[in-house]
Amino acid sequence: MFGKWVTKMNEEKIKSQILAIRDTGLTNMFDINMVQRLAYEREFYELVTFIEENPGGYSHFLFTGEFKDKKAKNQS
Repeated sequence: MFGKWVTKMNEEKIKSQILAIRDTGLTNMFDINMVQRLAYEREFYELVTFIEENPGGYSHFLFTGEFKDKKAKNQS
């Protein structure tokens, strides 16, 4: 589950990996398969796993710049 393995440290790492893929300009960031492929080629395994296990969380991050569980915590 998303909240169980995404720690604050992992959030920063995943965010930097997303931004690194984006900065290459090689793909549309909503092309999830290509993003995963580029992440795998760059050994961004945290991002590959995050997208695989949480495609909705990945999309949420693209739209808001925030991880989904942060928003849920603020609503509690």
